[in-house]
Amino acid sequence: MPQRELSKDLVRALKALKLGKMLPTLSERLRQARERKMDFEDLLLLVLSDEVQRRERNRVVARAKKARLAPAMVFDEWDAEAKITYDRHLLDELRLLQFVEKHHHVLIMGPVGVGKTMLAHALGHLANRRGYSVHCESADKLFQRLKGSRLDDTHAAELRRLATVEILVIDDFALRAMDAMETADMYELVTARHQTASIVLTSNRDPSEWLSMLADPMLAQALVDRFSNNAYDLVIEGESYRKNQKPRLSG
Repeated sequence: MPQRELSKDLVRALKALKLGKMLPTLSERLRQARERKMDFEDLLLLVLSDEVQRRERNRVVARAKKARLAPAMVFDEWDAEAKITYDRHLLDELRLLQFVEKHHHVLIMGPVGVGKTMLAHALGHLANRRGYSVHCESADKLFQRLKGSRLDDTHAAELRRLATVEILVIDDFALRAMDAMETADMYELVTARHQTASIVLTSNRDPSEWLSMLADPMLAQALVDRFSNNAYDLVIEGESYRKNQKPRLSG
């Protein structure tokens, strides 16, 4: 049965009610309803459910963008057959997000290119879809931004915001030596979030190596102790994914 063109009055009414986004699928839904001889109440539920789902998808996308999560770094894109080894049972458990409810941390550790960043973002996307507040940022950008916030007197407010988000994802931590301000900021974040909120952190280094990368030995000891004793360790070993992304001439 061919689709009928929607009446101008109906289009006008939907737009006046701010329901214009229903229009692309409404004709098809009406065709289905006529073919199936659907009850009017069932049809109304169907088209409104479409709109509810559309709005929820948009909210999820908007929250992910605000959280700075990379759109493509989701578990659907994770290559479970890659030449890497890790505790698959632990990853399955982490995907349940019970660590968030219990305010535990996650350390994803391993050499470059094995997918640490992707897993951290994927956990962030999962949490975002389940309604948790998420913020994701590389360590370098985070600390640079916090340094800048000292100049306009927003540093305390920014630390409070980062301390209260339910999942804070910090990528590439301790990639290089950290100065006194960076060390102090990380200490404040770990202390403020201790047993109250979760951190998902990726690093090429074992926590025992962080001590030499932090500027203040006392803060370093306290930071490492509080984080490590409250964190799941997901260690990834194997070949870098980036070898497969290397450009090659064809033919």
